[in-house]
Amino acid sequence: MDTRPAGQDYIATLDLLRLAAALAVVLFHYFFRGAAAEGVLAEGYPDAAPFAIYGYLGVNLFFLISGFVIAWSAESRSWHQFAIARFVRLYPGFLFCMTITFIVVASVGAPLFATSLRQYAANLSMFAPALGQPFMDGVYWSIVLELVFYGWVTLALLTGVFQKRKLELIFIWLAISALNEFFVGSHAARLLFITEFGPFFAAGVLVHHLHAHGRSLPALLLLGAAFLLSCGTLSVTQHWMLNEYGLAVSQHPLWAANVVMHGALIGAVLLRNHVRPSVLTMALGGLTYPLYLLHQNIGYLAIDAAAPLVGKWLAAFGCIAVLLAASWTVWRYWERPAQRLLKTWLGHAVEIVLAKYRAAPGRTQPAE
Repeated sequence: MDTRPAGQDYIATLDLLRLAAALAVVLFHYFFRGAAAEGVLAEGYPDAAPFAIYGYLGVNLFFLISGFVIAWSAESRSWHQFAIARFVRLYPGFLFCMTITFIVVASVGAPLFATSLRQYAANLSMFAPALGQPFMDGVYWSIVLELVFYGWVTLALLTGVFQKRKLELIFIWLAISALNEFFVGSHAARLLFITEFGPFFAAGVLVHHLHAHGRSLPALLLLGAAFLLSCGTLSVTQHWMLNEYGLAVSQHPLWAANVVMHGALIGAVLLRNHVRPSVLTMALGGLTYPLYLLHQNIGYLAIDAAAPLVGKWLAAFGCIAVLLAASWTVWRYWERPAQRLLKTWLGHAVEIVLAKYRAAPGRTQPAE
């Protein structure tokens, strides 16, 4: 793999891939899950469902991309700079979109959905189930896994392990994932160590390692192991879907889709110089996070309301178009300004705290 990342701090093809992943999840929810999940949508899309069912793999693709991007971000930052950057990246958009979802559901959600101020308050933490409340929107579960991943990377940066023992750390993570998913089956370990989706995050980290540092046999072997392990852990979601919907993608198409996802990430990196960064690619990448957060419950309500008036197909695609525009608006006029302000404020606050900590007698500076 070509190793010339220096001087390039943005890869447009990754934003396009991120948009594809987000749209895949949207299509899954609207054209398959909406009718399959206890009749959330009044009308289903049986013609589209056999294709839309693959869209849930957009989440796995997100995790692949995240592994690459987080490894990239971590290489050039200290542990506290990394933690601030990730918090600033996630929380402003989450806060705004979760609040919008709360307002919509509280106003017009009945009888499909219900909410409360207690649920809203719990969701402010991003870990609502830990506080005894459901997520404001079902897609938030994947954000929690992202946060757990960020937490481990922050700890690895703090201790210096990420910089010095990255490949060894990934080997241990993959071993824990295999042990838990195929032998132990601990739900606590699945959350704490992200064992079901860890191979996807790890593969993304390894693709970045090869991109930034060149080919090496250990990294290539670990990437192969992560891919094979991810083929196995895909069966966890497959079994869940069989229990939940009575239908799931069969094994061989799942493996083929996994090849496509891994190939798409590698292809996006290899083709980075063929798609020039632009205002358009930045906007398309920027709107994916708000789109992901807003589309499910709000989309179900909108489609059900519009379908009797314009037909179910126009309702669904019209909803997607409106949400794309709304998501761009959130990114442009809320997320970007809020991120700049929050990053500046948190950066100053953390530097003051760390300066006092380092100045205290007997204190030593953590590994950067």
